Amino acid sequence: EAFGAEVSSDTVDSTVAREAAAGDGPRLAVVGHIDEIGLIVTHVDDQGFLHFTGIGGWDPQVLVGQRVEVIARDGRVPGVIGRKPIHLMRDDEERKKVPELKQLHVDVGARDGDEARGLVRVGDVAVIAGEPVELPNQRVVSRALDNRLGAFVALEAARLVAEAGGAPGELAAVAAVAYALEPDVAVVVDVTHATDAPGVEAKELGQHEFGSGPVVERGSIVNPRVFELLHEAAEAEGIPFTVSASARATGTDADAIHLTRAGIPTGVVSIPLRYMHSPVEMVQLDDVDATARLLAAFARRLGPDTSFER
Repeated sequence: EAFGAEVSSDTVDSTVAREAAAGDGPRLAVVGHIDEIGLIVTHVDDQGFLHFTGIGGWDPQVLVGQRVEVIARDGRVPGVIGRKPIHLMRDDEERKKVPELKQLHVDVGARDGDEARGLVRVGDVAVIAGEPVELPNQRVVSRALDNRLGAFVALEAARLVAEAGGAPGELAAVAAVAYALEPDVAVVVDVTHATDAPGVEAKELGQHEFGSGPVVERGSIVNPRVFELLHEAAEAEGIPFTVSASARATGTDADAIHLTRAGIPTGVVSIPLRYMHSPVEMVQLDDVDATARLLAAFARRLGPDTSFER
């Protein structure tokens, strides 16, 4: 149990922590996805090297020289991602060329293919190995902050609601692989690109710097009433936030959730993140805290008369 909430899971490994309603308000689902980008083994050659393709959007340059863990039948198998050394590349043109995934391999230290196949099977997945690192100014680096952060914020928002005596409606904190609830309203928690890193254009994305709080999205998929209630809650609680706009898809779970069943009014709140889809994703912790506080405040403002009609 988490702070007295009722916790359950389903056949696709989504987990839900339910904070019971204190009144007769609408059921709110706060959803963070828990899938992680990684690799999947496609072939084990006779020399014992593993060949793979990506699960999720990898920049192959990021993978060169990384340590990995292959999640195998008998446990985790350590390995490294190798590439032909720069000394052996034919010319400057080859050195400058961005590698493709098919030019990389995983070396698990096996003597030959038989030994490697005894450790790893085709279809095993691998993730980058590496411990989180704390930096100054409340900044933390880790792999898979996209979207461990969303799952953490969902649970932390439920805890804050419980600590404050509950909300009018049930709050379901969802660590989602797939979507099985029937809520009256949903808010998806994800990450977005922090715009205070080199090469990230605020003109394209809006201004979302570290320390500026959660990013509240509006656009054709986001229910306008959900957006306004999030906006009002942030202003009323003095929580810093910025606003982003999406013309079509949001690139988050909201794209599917808002179409579920007869349609679920859905909002999107994101946390500014640097170096997305890399082993060194970075976040500022006060933005994470502010996001959880915003969602808790939003939940407590949902009463039986709250309408989400457009």
